[in-house]
Amino acid sequence: MNENEIKEMLENVKKGITTVKEAQERLARMPFKDLSFARADTHRVIRQGFSEAVYCPGKTKEQIVNILKELKQFSPVVLATRIEPDKAQEVIRMLPDAYYDEEARIIRLGKFPEPVTSRYALIITAGTSDIPVAKEAMITVKSCGVSVKTLYDCGVAGIHRLFNQIELIQKASAIVVIAGMEGALASVVGGISSCPVVAVPTSTGYGANFDGLAPLLSMLNSCTSCVSVVNIDNGYSAGIISSMIVKQSK
Repeated sequence: MNENEIKEMLENVKKGITTVKEAQERLARMPFKDLSFARADTHRVIRQGFSEAVYCPGKTKEQIVNILKELKQFSPVVLATRIEPDKAQEVIRMLPDAYYDEEARIIRLGKFPEPVTSRYALIITAGTSDIPVAKEAMITVKSCGVSVKTLYDCGVAGIHRLFNQIELIQKASAIVVIAGMEGALASVVGGISSCPVVAVPTSTGYGANFDGLAPLLSMLNSCTSCVSVVNIDNGYSAGIISSMIVKQSK
């Protein structure tokens, strides 16, 4: 249930279309639903504009399904993140209208909403190996009702590939930069963009990449002041943050 639906329900109570008891029963399920094994944050879609996501590692397929079903009653689309193929197929059998993106490791329950603004978020990866994290971010952004554009394989080792897209970069309202190795791409993009940059370090790289620690530290030490950093491989959080930035852009 979103803000408009609550307003409509209250108007219907005023008009006598909905009884006070019916409205009370619907509102009683907020701000969270106690499922004994989880407390589904049914209020988040009103508070922040997007639904709580289900982080799947450590959860059974039954738990994932039950949480998704509960959250879906309050949001047009709900995500289950970091779910592996075998468990995902079991969940989809229990939720026939769910869709699984194996590369992003995300289950999406519900259709993408129409974009709320003509502005867009731009997702840039340093390499092709960073695309799975980019897809997690992309699906998240689209689930929040924001348009998204992508530029893959534009790392600093061939920086001309990036400079060929200056107009697309400078017209974006938020940019997500996803890079492993030494993570230099975030600083470069921050230096030529006119909007906030959300940097995502990835575990892509050889030994001294330290599973993403090297690019994480590089991004945190960026001299470009518009760059902010999320956790290693965390495309979901980058997607949420960038979509909120776009929605608040003028």
